[in-house]
Amino acid sequence: MTQLALKQATIEYQQFGPQDSAHPTVFFVHGILVDGNLWRDVAEDLGRRGYRCIVPTLPLGSHRIPVNDVDALSLQGVAGIVTDAIEALDLSDVTLVGSNTGGGICQLAVDAHPERIGRLVLTNCDAFDKCPPFPFDKVFGVLRGPISIRAMFRPMQLAALRNSALGFGLLISRPDPELTAAWLQPCLDDARICRDLAALLRQVARTDLTDVAARLRRFAKPVTLVWGQGDRCFTPSLGRRLAEVFSNSKLIEVPGAKTFVSLDNPNAVIDAIAA
Repeated sequence: MTQLALKQATIEYQQFGPQDSAHPTVFFVHGILVDGNLWRDVAEDLGRRGYRCIVPTLPLGSHRIPVNDVDALSLQGVAGIVTDAIEALDLSDVTLVGSNTGGGICQLAVDAHPERIGRLVLTNCDAFDKCPPFPFDKVFGVLRGPISIRAMFRPMQLAALRNSALGFGLLISRPDPELTAAWLQPCLDDARICRDLAALLRQVARTDLTDVAARLRRFAKPVTLVWGQGDRCFTPSLGRRLAEVFSNSKLIEVPGAKTFVSLDNPNAVIDAIAA
């Protein structure tokens, strides 16, 4: 892991593939309560194919370095961290890839600073007023203080519960117990990470993406949606609706995959990026 110091936060990131790749650099954005390992299968494979992949862990609840400025912890603020990181790494013509909350963050990023982004790839993600969708709107409403976060996460240390439909099993067909445990561990280990997550969730609002949705048609560069059709949260109809908003989009439907398509069917995401 390499650290990148920005004014809002110091983030960690992994890099896969050659520094001097002939392909556009791929920059991955995960969502709330996961880290860069969401993309590990995709990034490792693309790296072997010669793509330079940047995989950060953003301050979205599974990070390990507390932020400098908790006022930056909103979806718009994290979108600013993404675009600042792209600029700090001096990247251009980037392929920006997002999932879950990270897909919503990508929408905010291409709206505010499209100049360094060459194309956009979204897997199942927040859009319109589904920010977040049910049942996460209810869960996030509870997790707005460090005490409630720890109270909810302690029982989730039991893998059977953590990976059930009450936990990550809603988002992944076959959850990896070690991976899902690692996503919750930072909040259990460090009260400052709990503070960061609580500050972020207090700022997440159903209206965060409603205004930007009306402007997404202005992003005329290629957009590919790789949408899991087995998702009960970010439903297939939401993916079709989001695809219609962009002026230059393609929708790839992935049968059986849930929210985290990069884990359920990494080849579908790999092929979409490589194409």
